[in-house]
Amino acid sequence: MKDVATARRHRRAPLATPGSLGAEARHELGAALNQLLADVWALYLKTKNFHWHMWGPSFPSYHALLDDQSTQLFAMTDAIAERVRKLGGNTLRSIGHIARLQRLADNDADLVQPSGMLAELCEDNRRLADWLRAVHNLCDGHGDVATASLVENWLEEAEQRVWFLFESGRH
Repeated sequence: MKDVATARRHRRAPLATPGSLGAEARHELGAALNQLLADVWALYLKTKNFHWHMWGPSFPSYHALLDDQSTQLFAMTDAIAERVRKLGGNTLRSIGHIARLQRLADNDADLVQPSGMLAELCEDNRRLADWLRAVHNLCDGHGDVATASLVENWLEEAEQRVWFLFESGRH
């Protein structure tokens, strides 16, 4: 009976992941990462949508480019969410939660020119890179080397996506 009571108590206990960062740092970093997670989900879905709707003479290369980029973005989502949990926070709960936090605009147009898709994704990835820099600065301010290290890799990936999209869209 004691084991059942202990199990119930553990299920109801608040998340208290051990760590050396203070409560304020963990809260601020968790909130910033959740905002970032919402933006990455939004960008992943937009990139995948444009991948599905790409057309024209450069279709094969654009289609492959966007598939590679969406795969990269999807991989980021799990790493970001796991970092939030390691910091002791809760991650996004639903599509509605993502919609409330995302800063990137959706594109519900019936038809977008391929050059427009590339330009829009280029700008979205540039904005994401700016937000990654802001999260990195927050990490530096709190001495969170582990999160900063992850962000540096994501920033490099974002800058590469910007470069490839920009070069692919030039005529």
